[in-house]
Amino acid sequence: MDAPGQLRDRFGRLHDNLRISVTDRCNIRCFYCMPEEVEFVPRPEILTFEEIEHFVRLAVRCGIRKLRITGGEPLLRRDLPVLVRKLSAIEGITDLGLTTNGILLREQAAALYEAGLRRINIHLDTLDAERFRHITRRDHLDRVLEGIELCRCLGFRPIKINAVAVKGLTEPDIVPLARFGREHDLEIRFIEFMPLDGQGLWLRDRVLFARDILRTLSREIAPLVPVSDGDPRAPAAEYRYADGRGVVGFIASVSQPFCDRCNRIRLTADGKLRYCLFALEETDIKKLLRGGAADEEILEAIGSTVRAKWEGHQVNTARFVAPPRPMYAIGG
Repeated sequence: MDAPGQLRDRFGRLHDNLRISVTDRCNIRCFYCMPEEVEFVPRPEILTFEEIEHFVRLAVRCGIRKLRITGGEPLLRRDLPVLVRKLSAIEGITDLGLTTNGILLREQAAALYEAGLRRINIHLDTLDAERFRHITRRDHLDRVLEGIELCRCLGFRPIKINAVAVKGLTEPDIVPLARFGREHDLEIRFIEFMPLDGQGLWLRDRVLFARDILRTLSREIAPLVPVSDGDPRAPAAEYRYADGRGVVGFIASVSQPFCDRCNRIRLTADGKLRYCLFALEETDIKKLLRGGAADEEILEAIGSTVRAKWEGHQVNTARFVAPPRPMYAIGG
């Protein structure tokens, strides 16, 4: 680390954002993420809440200020509100969010809110029941929509909807999702299909580019103008509708990579620290935590991981190599 309380890589990028996967298990099977049959990590190999809390307290000493809980599907992790309460109480954490597919929200949203969670991202690619079944291989659209409405009633803000955009499949969903967001005070975020499916299904010509979605929404709903006061290090480029009714985001990881401003590191459910979603190498934090390593050794492991970060993932070059882990095993 260049200075106490900072995580800066060799390209000058300052890291203050940690994504924590609490499980690799999921209750849907989106084709662009995982196959129908999956061998999950044995439960004893998953980090405990106490281990996660210990690591986060050390990460805060390095300058981490923002946390996001992910999976797999994080709501499958038993007693998740207990972890939320632990993390939200850590001095120095200024932002705590969660990403979920929403299926279990109607049972757990109230407990999560009471534990201190306020920011939530819900994965939803379509409002069409048949296409939902095709994408997820499950029939839970009604449960997701109920969960979204409950979160609105409880007071979660902001509520963002993450939609993966796949050419030849989700074009009919772009405008309905955007209108749904405008009507319910939700920010819809369109995410370009990335090569993280674990089945080798990704092809560049299946990516529905953000620029094409932007043109469609501007034509079909209302002109979109860039948000000038947004977080410049956020992965999503945000736009406001010119009529003032809502915001839409675009995560253009393929067509417009944001590697030059990335501020994230990732902790997998089985305790591996990664400097990039597409990283080919990991640091074994669990081995240190369970092996009795001193805090200073773990702090050095965090710093060395960030210092080793590459300039970018090279997804648009012939040099790109897909990571050995698919998305559900890394953490969304």
